[in-house]
Amino acid sequence: MTPLKLYLIRAVYDWAVDSGFTPQVLVDATAVGVKAPPAYVQDGRIVLNIHPRAVGHFEFAAEAIRFSARFGGQSLMVEAPYTAVLAIYARENNQGITFPETPAGEQKESGPEDKPPDGKPPGKGPTLRIVK
Repeated sequence: MTPLKLYLIRAVYDWAVDSGFTPQVLVDATAVGVKAPPAYVQDGRIVLNIHPRAVGHFEFAAEAIRFSARFGGQSLMVEAPYTAVLAIYARENNQGITFPETPAGEQKESGPEDKPPDGKPPGKGPTLRIVK
């Protein structure tokens, strides 16, 4: 199943580009799977301009945003798993969407196979019986 977060990121990206704005993503650079230049990371986070004119080979892959960009005149590949994306917004007006931070060690999207918080398997709730 495709994560909802991917669709929300894609929607804000499309809206920003169609409106003539510059889409940017705020990424937790300390998250598992993030590939970004450490020299541009501040307080464990990095803001990346993902406008089509600023990046090359851009793709919304199944598990991450991937593209190449120039940093200090050097072209580098960047990868940001969707679990590491904290926000996507338009630089010009700061409109967009933020996402809750995933606690360390919880890099998995929840799925239907996950158990509810009470620990009981799904479908094992109260039952009815006939009383005469």
